[in-house]
Amino acid sequence: MNYIEKAREIYDELVAIRRDFHEHPELGFELERTSSKVKGFLKSEGIEYYETAKTGICAIIKGKNTGKTVGLRADMDALPLMETHENRDYHSKIDGRMHACGHDAHTTILMGVAKVLNGMKEELHGNVKLFFEPAEETTGGAQIMIEEGVLENPHVDAVIGLHVSEDIDCGKIGIKKGVVNAASNPFSIVIKGKGAHGAHPNAGVDPIVAACNIVNMLQTLVSREISPVNPAVLTIGYIHGGTTAQNVIPEDAKIGGIIRTMKKEDREFAKKRLKEMVESAAKAMRTEAKVLIEESYPCLYNDESMFEAFKKLAEDLLKEENVITLDDPSMGVESFAYFSMERPAVFYYLGTRNEEKGIVNPAHGSLFDVDEESLPIGVALQVRAAVDTLKRLSEK
Repeated sequence: MNYIEKAREIYDELVAIRRDFHEHPELGFELERTSSKVKGFLKSEGIEYYETAKTGICAIIKGKNTGKTVGLRADMDALPLMETHENRDYHSKIDGRMHACGHDAHTTILMGVAKVLNGMKEELHGNVKLFFEPAEETTGGAQIMIEEGVLENPHVDAVIGLHVSEDIDCGKIGIKKGVVNAASNPFSIVIKGKGAHGAHPNAGVDPIVAACNIVNMLQTLVSREISPVNPAVLTIGYIHGGTTAQNVIPEDAKIGGIIRTMKKEDREFAKKRLKEMVESAAKAMRTEAKVLIEESYPCLYNDESMFEAFKKLAEDLLKEENVITLDDPSMGVESFAYFSMERPAVFYYLGTRNEEKGIVNPAHGSLFDVDEESLPIGVALQVRAAVDTLKRLSEK
């Protein structure tokens, strides 16, 4: 089968679906319209499904031949961002919301995959589960979906995911061996001092001065305590203290940020040291500090055998020169990591850049867009990956 040609047969349908999602972005778990559209599509195609993680969906296509099960995942949520692009017909119709990360394209691609695979069930050596995930941009629906059993009944043996990339030309993909994305741990700190008049600082305990010292000290956690050959980032996202009064020492100050690491041991070390450093620095300044460190997305790992198999099929489908092996991981996080922690997985980047069309703007920006010629390419890759993976697993 020519998978690219097969996917291009539904190009107009893919574009219409993607533009509809783009015009009606929804956030987090509040994906009632988006979820309803996906469920309506699956029902019209005769594909069974059930709801999970509030507005998430798990669908299944059962092959004629019994065997293993492969999962394919797409995220559905948008971002709280005002779209400013004025020269396209499918501008967001909801103020302050925008599909600025390509999840509209991801959902569309998985719907296209569902349509194509459902029409070739007799050729499948097993089953394909389709995971439509909510809230990837916030807390991550993947973890809840897994807890609710989407990887069982039937047991999922491998999972495949993609993300659009404005840094890679349309028609190409990027894929990395090993660690693909960082793990993250958001944190918040409350520093308790003692309020006083600004003219008499000795009568109080200044939490703002303590906060400033803590911010500076935390920068050494990465620069001096984690190996320089191991990627790690510590970002302070906010520091709040006081009111508009310029002559008042406040009672407390608040700091918030996030740690990103690539290795499990660095992640655990950074959490431990952050708490120690903050509490020690606060005590030295006669303040008290309460530290809350959240458990967020883990690292995303590409399984070696899945990586090699996918790279080979992609080179066959797109030609070798259009498959880019990426050298460096991303310090960004990705909730597909939860799937990669549970099953052998592969995750890759689908090129959507097109300089001639002006599609060059970064994700999470108000001008972001994708070249829609990438949609059938994504469908073809996911279909071929599902078919080949099931066949390969059934031969083991």
